[in-house]
Amino acid sequence: MDKFQDKYRIPSARAAWHGYDGGAYFVTICTAGKEHYLGEIADGAMRLSEIGSIAKDCFSRVSAYYPYAEIPSFVVMPNHVHAIVIIGNHDGHDMNAGNCCCRDAINRVSTINRVPTINRVPTPPTPPMSRNPMIYKSLGTVVRGVKARISRAAHLSGLPFAWQARFYDRIIRCQDEMNRIAEYIGNNVYNWDSDELNSDQTDGSLPEHQRH
Repeated sequence: MDKFQDKYRIPSARAAWHGYDGGAYFVTICTAGKEHYLGEIADGAMRLSEIGSIAKDCFSRVSAYYPYAEIPSFVVMPNHVHAIVIIGNHDGHDMNAGNCCCRDAINRVSTINRVPTINRVPTPPTPPMSRNPMIYKSLGTVVRGVKARISRAAHLSGLPFAWQARFYDRIIRCQDEMNRIAEYIGNNVYNWDSDELNSDQTDGSLPEHQRH
């Protein structure tokens, strides 16, 4: 099976209790109230606003902020950003190999069968800081961090701007899905007139995404 951009190979199946600390994701981040803070589409092209240009730069350089993360494809639209985000394994393994995490995606509770406590040497408790959401290596850390950088830059420049509080993601489960999403991202500007986020009649929700 061909790799996406001759680099990324996605496993064919993922665990339902995926923990978001490794793998590939289709992420959508919307502006508050679907306001066109990031620019406008004119003559079939995206015309970035000042804050839109800042957003593009931040998404382009995400690996400089988070070395375990890559964004091989993204598009900045008037009121949202679509991106493929790839999170590498924390222990130095190749991020292109994928990572199947046995952890509940909502409650972050391990689903691996535990060894009975009888005759077992107690394991020292994990320091609380290791799960600090500001330093934990996960999709949420990356998305929240990039959103915060863009918001801070807008504030320092005196630009009106706000993100929707949450974001949407979907685990990319196979190579074909990766290719379809990359094509969708590449055609997003062209398809703006029919985009579900280009309507005051919708709430900006994406039914095929998980909301965080």
